[in-house]
Amino acid sequence: MAILLGIVDCDTSHVVAFTERLNHVGIAEDQWVNGAQVVAAVPLPSLISQERIEPFTEKLRGYGIEILPRSEELLGRIDGVLIEAVDGSVHLERALPFIEAGLPVWIDKPLACSTADARQLVGAARRKGVPLLSASALRFDLPVQEVHSRREELGAVLGVDAYTPATTHPRNPGFFHYAVHGVEIVYALMGRGCQTVRCVHTEGADVAVGDWSDGRLGTVRGTRQGAYGLGFTAFCEKGVVAQSSSKYYYRELLTRIVETFQTGTSPVSGEELIEVVAFQEAANLSMERNGQPVALEELTR
Repeated sequence: MAILLGIVDCDTSHVVAFTERLNHVGIAEDQWVNGAQVVAAVPLPSLISQERIEPFTEKLRGYGIEILPRSEELLGRIDGVLIEAVDGSVHLERALPFIEAGLPVWIDKPLACSTADARQLVGAARRKGVPLLSASALRFDLPVQEVHSRREELGAVLGVDAYTPATTHPRNPGFFHYAVHGVEIVYALMGRGCQTVRCVHTEGADVAVGDWSDGRLGTVRGTRQGAYGLGFTAFCEKGVVAQSSSKYYYRELLTRIVETFQTGTSPVSGEELIEVVAFQEAANLSMERNGQPVALEELTR
């Protein structure tokens, strides 16, 4: 029997893209994901993309999704919730009622716009014993999976250079808005262990360098001028792999969300969820401090 899902916030194209894949409507069969179905959505106000809510909501309505006025009306109708606000600063308040109700929760990137909020979310989920997942779709994309599957051939990942568009918005400052994609790629390939982050900022680009405790380096280049893309170069013991994103990143992400809700176990630990947010906050602080290194311990202790 399919897991019944509710959506909170409708100011991102993800609400349509996710519904198409989960409900098997309006998209090619090779993009379908089984095991869950979106049944209801709540289009709350947005301080980032208010103008996008109506067209996305109408699209959902056309797919047969029930549109509700208040988040609390989802309780009792769903088995899990997708928090889809583009504005990361509202994720804590949006997600907590569902965590407290004992429901598994997916939170779209960024998990939060501060390490403090991330710690609250992870702590609440642990206390209630519910799975919590947040990620960029790029974390589970096929090129990232390929590096993991070739581990015997390639050896350990010694460093990653990721690149991403890096548009900004004051509600999701600096690396919290779009550069999160690059941060997620680095963590997907390198795992936890970053100690400090230093960041160079110009009008057209940001470059953040994370120093891992074992001497590895992970870099994220976020661009705002010229051509852009999403991808990475992974420097491994026995080879170098350069990849760009595939067309299946949403499918792969949704597969992990459904598995998380089915099993009760998230593929990303709470510690890593927090560290990813701390990396982004540290990068922002480094920009404010003219490129000085910022220790993640300053934010996580």
